[in-house]
Amino acid sequence: MENGRNKIAIIGGTGKVGRYIVKQALAEGYSVRMLARNPDRVTISDERLEVVKGDAQDSKAVSAALQDCDVVINAFGQPNREKFPIYSELTRLIISLMKEAGIRRYIGITGASLNAPGDRKSTGNRIGAAIFRLLYPAMMEDKRKELNILQNSHVDWTLLRLPFVIEGPAINEVKVNELDMPGMKMRSADISAFIVKQIADSRFIRKYPFISN
Repeated sequence: MENGRNKIAIIGGTGKVGRYIVKQALAEGYSVRMLARNPDRVTISDERLEVVKGDAQDSKAVSAALQDCDVVINAFGQPNREKFPIYSELTRLIISLMKEAGIRRYIGITGASLNAPGDRKSTGNRIGAAIFRLLYPAMMEDKRKELNILQNSHVDWTLLRLPFVIEGPAINEVKVNELDMPGMKMRSADISAFIVKQIADSRFIRKYPFISN
């Protein structure tokens, strides 16, 4: 893929990680179309950035965001107004609309507490995941459903599992591990740089690696 010829659809582009992804993608020469429920929150101004106003649960709005795009990056964060987690339903909607639009590349993010086939988590990380399941059972079940939807989809997906996210400039030190979380924290700028690299990298297609600083 040549950067100048690709348009990226970003869902959740005004969130803690999403806005860094938008900046990183533009910096690397990509065109970006982002879906924003409140466009007034978008502080980035660039001729290659198009903002579509709409809710992520509105199929027409999501479809408009995906039109003519080559890649979808889902950085959606659960809205405070939503009582129940909606990650899996949103992912299901995006995957369905990607098929209609002929888009194959999907990159999403989730938490390190998600357990997946092949994991070899340390004792501490297994305990941490168990605590998350105990405290947030509905969210963790929905995250499991999200992974299942991706595994049974037609798309070339990558689901990145993140530790605690810290806002701030990149430190350019990224650890990647497919079996266990290699660290407890990661900066938003480093996350965004890693995500944008995945657009043209096939190493983690249909995989769910852990990343951290």
